[in-house]
Amino acid sequence: MAVAALSLLTYGRTARQGAWTGFAFGLPFFVLLLKWLHVVGWDAVIGLSVIESLFLVLMGAGFALVSRLPVPSLWPLWTGCLWVAEEWARDRVPFGGFPWGRLAFANTGSPFTPLAAVGGAPLVTFAVALTGGLLASAALALWRLREDGRLSVRGALPAAGAVVVAAAVTAAGYAVPIPTRADDSVDVAVVQGNVQQAGMDFLGRPMKILNNHVDATLDLAKDVKAGRIKKPDLVIWPENSSDLDPFQYREAYARIDEAVKAIGVPVLVGALVDHPRKPGYVFNEGIVWDPEDGPGASYTKQHPVPFGEYVPFRKELSKIITRLQRVPRDFYPGDHTGLMKVGPARLGDVICFEVAYDEIVRDTVNAGARALVVQTNNATYGRTGQPEQQLAMYQLRAVEHGRPVISAATSGISAVVAPDGTIEQRTKEFTQDVLTARIPLRDGTTLADRVGATPEWVLAMVGVLSCAAAIMIGRRGRTDKKGQ
Repeated sequence: MAVAALSLLTYGRTARQGAWTGFAFGLPFFVLLLKWLHVVGWDAVIGLSVIESLFLVLMGAGFALVSRLPVPSLWPLWTGCLWVAEEWARDRVPFGGFPWGRLAFANTGSPFTPLAAVGGAPLVTFAVALTGGLLASAALALWRLREDGRLSVRGALPAAGAVVVAAAVTAAGYAVPIPTRADDSVDVAVVQGNVQQAGMDFLGRPMKILNNHVDATLDLAKDVKAGRIKKPDLVIWPENSSDLDPFQYREAYARIDEAVKAIGVPVLVGALVDHPRKPGYVFNEGIVWDPEDGPGASYTKQHPVPFGEYVPFRKELSKIITRLQRVPRDFYPGDHTGLMKVGPARLGDVICFEVAYDEIVRDTVNAGARALVVQTNNATYGRTGQPEQQLAMYQLRAVEHGRPVISAATSGISAVVAPDGTIEQRTKEFTQDVLTARIPLRDGTTLADRVGATPEWVLAMVGVLSCAAAIMIGRRGRTDKKGQ
């Protein structure tokens, strides 16, 4: 309905009016969506919301332009493509983009959701935007009939047709089979050790978070030994579950080794590791820790969060924004996918916000991951709604790739999501807990995995070209008037 409203408000307007309407739509939306950033500061909420809203400024102007194109019945198509183009740009710039607030992420439990298995998140966005545009077209047609004062069956046909097509697009997801058949299975345990406190200073005293995860794992080992819980094939710890570099601090290494040996199966440990050659830089890693061989394969987060995990233009900005000094070291990005063999399973590790980026998750699946693991640390934004927003992304990714998604969070929400997007288990926030589950492992890929970013590029390009055509037609019309 919001998409339909924005389409109606920009219909027939000038590009400037459409741009202001897009901003008026975007700013309150992003402020409400991103209010969890108030933990950092309300200036961060407003600043990021303004930046994100600028993309809707361009989209609003585009909506106004394409509403003047010939063949009015195609107007919803152009608006749907423009919405994909807006998300395409926002997912990439600036500083690698920030994909929060995509239409696809708002539809992780709707009839549109299965479309993700065909064309990924961009196709879900397109279907939602197209449906909204069709509803706007129907409303516009009925309004014109009312103004003309000549209500008739024939006159109502365009509105009825738009509603029928909107219903068909909405129901299309039901025709998409969601691949869930398991080729194999594995027993996993997810350890949520909890943190000392919420907010920016969640780390507390050194070793606190690590000890929490070690103690929870030792308790799990006791339950396994007593026969109360079946022994898992592997254990997953969250991002930053070791608050000290285990390769620099012997006590951290010893405690991790103690927990891994006690449970007797490989553990995927999250830790910050000092860069061996660049002082001041750290790796945000997931490390496979074997009970016999110790630390082995690892994955380094490829997409650190700007201003949260690294500071662009640090030297210049730190003088102006003193809070940036709370990010003392920059995270160094990894250069390969998170495919790792953890015990008997080939898992694809994705760290925290990376789950929002299509290409990172898709590349991990295409590399051979049979299940997806999201190691995350949401302690800074606990009880703000941000963990729930991220959980919705897990649901979409599960359907998109036909893979279970296992989330391990320091303070919550840890979860087990089935390949069809169903949340089978989840923890409460700021509690110590352990989830155990048998998860399916899958080898087959979805059509979305195989076609990659092609649908997004095609739809975005159609949207941009429709704007270009509208501008050219508008200029030609003005030239003809001058000639007459």
